[in-house]
Amino acid sequence: MTTTNQVLITGANRGIGLEFARRYAEAGWKVIACCRDLKQAASLQALADTYPDIKTYALDVADFAAIEALAAALKDEKIDVLINNAGVYPHSDLNHADPEQWLHAFKVNSMSPFKMATAFTPHIAASRLKKLVTLSSKMGSLDDNTSGGSYIYRTSKVAANMVMKSLAIDLKPYGISVAALHPGWVQTEMGGPGALIDTRASVSGLRNVIEHLNLDNSGQFITYDGKVINW
Repeated sequence: MTTTNQVLITGANRGIGLEFARRYAEAGWKVIACCRDLKQAASLQALADTYPDIKTYALDVADFAAIEALAAALKDEKIDVLINNAGVYPHSDLNHADPEQWLHAFKVNSMSPFKMATAFTPHIAASRLKKLVTLSSKMGSLDDNTSGGSYIYRTSKVAANMVMKSLAIDLKPYGISVAALHPGWVQTEMGGPGALIDTRASVSGLRNVIEHLNLDNSGQFITYDGKVINW
């Protein structure tokens, strides 16, 4: 008997998250596609109409009670791959860094991946593949920062990277492999039209990285083309 793999994706209504949902569905996976407002997710709903194995759920990752509620609702589901994709990118520079936006960015970009991981550890541990990833950015690498600025986004992604590194250690006894992933500079609403690659190229590479993720390389910070990034 063949077991169908299942993936959970946050921020699945557009961009990289939507492409993840499409590509996994095309590959025959069951897809749990989450986004903050399903009423504003026409592209995701259309994709779900095409692929019956895509199930959509409303989830604001900044609402930790909602994360717990979804985990409880899905308590009988095995999740082979959990992808923390949802994120925010508030503008900030030397002259402007709004404290409330900074706090919100930390909650969405850094704290919610931790909350998703802890809430869904039983679901991931019960699966066959046991993988947990968060979409980070090279902008969260101290080594790669040669341009300054973007204080809010950079610091929130540094924190997300550290969360994933610690989770790689703490979840190893459960057999769960963990990685922080850099998707490249992608043509999305966040990345802008001048970005270097499209979502299809990014997700194709990211899926290959996820496929080769295991306990031996768990805890790394990896770009979409498989290169390990200096922290």
